[in-house]
Amino acid sequence: MFHHYPQLLKHFYRAALAVQRNGYPRQKDLADELLISLSTVNNYLNGKAVDNLNFKEISEKLGQDWNAIAFFDENTNDTSAHGTINSEVVITHCPEEESSLIYVQRPPIEQSCYQALLAPGALVRIKAPRLMGKTLLMVRMLDQFAEKGYRKAYVNFHLAHSNDLTDVDRLFKWFCISVGQTLKIPNRLRDYWDEDFSTAKVDCTEYFENYLLPEAGAPVVLCLDEVDRVFPYPEVASEFLGLLRAWHERGKVEQVWKRLRLVVVHSTDVYIPLNINESPFNVGVPIELPEFTPQQVQELARQHGQDWSESLVEQLMEMVGGHPDLVQQALSHCQIHGNDSLAQLLQAAPTDAGIYANHLRHLWRMLQPHPDLAKALLQVIDANAPVGLDLIATYKLYSMGLVKKQGNQVRLSCNLYRQYFKDRLGELP
Repeated sequence: MFHHYPQLLKHFYRAALAVQRNGYPRQKDLADELLISLSTVNNYLNGKAVDNLNFKEISEKLGQDWNAIAFFDENTNDTSAHGTINSEVVITHCPEEESSLIYVQRPPIEQSCYQALLAPGALVRIKAPRLMGKTLLMVRMLDQFAEKGYRKAYVNFHLAHSNDLTDVDRLFKWFCISVGQTLKIPNRLRDYWDEDFSTAKVDCTEYFENYLLPEAGAPVVLCLDEVDRVFPYPEVASEFLGLLRAWHERGKVEQVWKRLRLVVVHSTDVYIPLNINESPFNVGVPIELPEFTPQQVQELARQHGQDWSESLVEQLMEMVGGHPDLVQQALSHCQIHGNDSLAQLLQAAPTDAGIYANHLRHLWRMLQPHPDLAKALLQVIDANAPVGLDLIATYKLYSMGLVKKQGNQVRLSCNLYRQYFKDRLGELP
């Protein structure tokens, strides 16, 4: 008999969340990356038996410690123990195929995205802090357009090697290859790349114009996730972002470029100087994802099979606001342990013993090497009203989800962060 059922559930819950966080919008993308079957990934995330090698590979790819919880009970090899796991608890957190997604609409965002992408040569810019649902929104958009006969392509810049981000030529080659792979179009980069007498920007444009877009045979919706990974490299960022702007402009007049519909997804504003005529961030349709409203939290609870009163919603939002991922984690906890466990959850929430411990420690580790950023956050925590910070601090704290912007000022995102960070930040030199 399995003796560590709650710990096992927690392990697979974290692994399911890690699929999206590690740059895979659905289980199939992870399976393709590891060259294993979708059913193997699905079994892993639902606590069903997979062989030891696959278990280790998937765990390591998702940043999970496969030694922390043995897949089988140490006293038995009976895999039937896993049959007691409620697979619905785990699978609903995993951005797999559209039919299995739990998703709460935030009108009019979905309709605005859809209508914008119908236009030839469209450019949509989706901005929100980490874990706000940007990738899930993209998955829905891609699937909707696939049903209309469009080709869909998803490229996550989280998967780019750090060396690719520091060199224009390497980045553009990686980009071309990645788009071709997701469209299942063979790599012919050697036929179009002129190392001696051309530039990477020209070669990349030629590759799309004369090969990828014609070969696709239909309009292409191309989603570029975590584009802000290029922001710290001004030369590379300027070249790449300028390329996107140029393609968008050509899409207004040239038939082949009208086939390309761009979705640029990022967690923060670009904080490098860009020529106003070469930036993609002052054209197209901007979309900024808001937090959940109380009604949307209730809807998410309903999709988890729970009937939450306004009082329960209010108690949770008093601690975490309407942050989609933090709300989701609480609902998942209550789905397993019952709504009566909410009070205990909230009491432990801002501690290292609570359900948000990994999330909070991750943010703390991000802050520690940057004392100026930590001091800026402490300034926000101590303030009773919105405060002004320097541009870079604002961008970085916003992208981490720690602050909300209010005009040119910021305020803390939620009480969870106030309670967790106040004492810790006060101890910094």
